[in-house]
Amino acid sequence: VEKYRPQALSELVSHQDILSTVQRFISEDRLPHLLLYGPPGTGKTSTILACARQLYREREFGSMVLELNASDDRGIDIVRGPILSFASTRTIFKKGFKLVILDEADAMTQDAQNALRRVIEKFTENTRFCLICNYLSKIIPALQSRCTRFRFGPLTPELMVPRLQHVIQEEGVDVTEDGMKALVTLSSGDMRRALNILQSTSMAFGKVTEENVYTCTGHPLKSDIANILDWMLNQDFSTAYRKITELKALKGLALQDILTEIHLFVHRVDFPPSIRMQLLIKLADIEYRLAAGTSEKIQLSSLIAAFQVTRDLVVAEA
Repeated sequence: VEKYRPQALSELVSHQDILSTVQRFISEDRLPHLLLYGPPGTGKTSTILACARQLYREREFGSMVLELNASDDRGIDIVRGPILSFASTRTIFKKGFKLVILDEADAMTQDAQNALRRVIEKFTENTRFCLICNYLSKIIPALQSRCTRFRFGPLTPELMVPRLQHVIQEEGVDVTEDGMKALVTLSSGDMRRALNILQSTSMAFGKVTEENVYTCTGHPLKSDIANILDWMLNQDFSTAYRKITELKALKGLALQDILTEIHLFVHRVDFPPSIRMQLLIKLADIEYRLAAGTSEKIQLSSLIAAFQVTRDLVVAEA
């Protein structure tokens, strides 16, 4: 993941509109305070690091850029101490501004964020702040209004595939067509996750196929889910329960994952609307109970029961 982190703004594959805006800010030397937010693995940190590389030469990097991550201490004392002293000192010999990057800013306490807003205002002259977070709602409104906000959405498959292929070629990994599809599906728009799955699968199996990817991530296979659905709708209760328990033990599947996948299938199977609603409400209940930490065996029985009731209703309607 670090090996292929984009080094320049031109190397970033997605969010071209954001990049062109930022590029313009930099070329006109009018960079505002930035607030980059969105799900993980979408290029927020890479973007600002690429900006910093473009703004500063290698040897002035240390004196001009202060990067603090969630793992560093960023309580109110740090904001009033090191951050304040870094921001308040002028750069000698060189015009331009310093850059303070606060990664995972949503992990900062309310107090620290409140202290930060004064610092941001006071030293706008010679320091620019860039806040990066996953959830915009965790940043206090006062900070949001002082920054230019950019939302980084999940990456689309069209953007991810070329980048993945580039890495695959560089590393000489053997990837099949369906393996590529599985990578993109499971990573759901998170580039970092896609690369991690690719790496772990190729190390574990040598060849990246759909089955290997699913096995490596512990996700139920589509065929397994289809079987489970088939048993629940077409077998009697005890047979279905036995077969699913066996499959779960054999493949090490979690009921939570099975439930999530089955939910997608329920939307595709052609149930009468009233019956489908009942079933979805049941699935929601089971998910809630699982999250509360109940016994998987009982919830599995409940899941099969829900489908058997649905089946009987469908038969009765027909």
